[in-house]
Amino acid sequence: MEWTSAAGRKLTLQEGDITRVAADAIVNAANAALAGGGGVDGAIHRAGGPGIMRELDEIRAKIGRCATGNAVATGAGKLPAKYVFHAVGPVYRDGGQGEAELLASCYRCCLRMAEEHGVQTISFPAISTGVYGYPLREAAEIALREVRAHLEDAGSGVSHVIFVLFGRQAYETYAEVLRRLTSPAQI
Repeated sequence: MEWTSAAGRKLTLQEGDITRVAADAIVNAANAALAGGGGVDGAIHRAGGPGIMRELDEIRAKIGRCATGNAVATGAGKLPAKYVFHAVGPVYRDGGQGEAELLASCYRCCLRMAEEHGVQTISFPAISTGVYGYPLREAAEIALREVRAHLEDAGSGVSHVIFVLFGRQAYETYAEVLRRLTSPAQI
């Protein structure tokens, strides 16, 4: 599924493996320790090779942990990209602990980094929806709203955002939310 802004910038949804999708930057759903993990994080490190972790080791030596809602950039190793943006999403507790703002901050931070690095295409996973337990529909609302707002900004250099969603349920949920957010009544 695809949506195009008035300025011709695209937002695409696809089901699949984010490590196989070519983009200038790939967003990793990282942990605050920047120490690798399972899910998307593990897949990115396996596919990208050990160079990514070596760069993260250097970053950790300088800053320690990465705060929730923020991200750091590394090279992409063997991935079909130039950069990996390691974004730390919130662990979902009850929705009343600032999780929505922290998740929105992840997307804004990665899009800001994309602008700073001259990235035109960026791929995102469904940040925080795996082991961090963020409800899929709520996460989709936040993610798609933030990305759409960025693509509609006249100053955006990002021309294409790709959400690479793991599994049919995630894809269908994001597609339903995108249809609703881009319907004429919502514009």
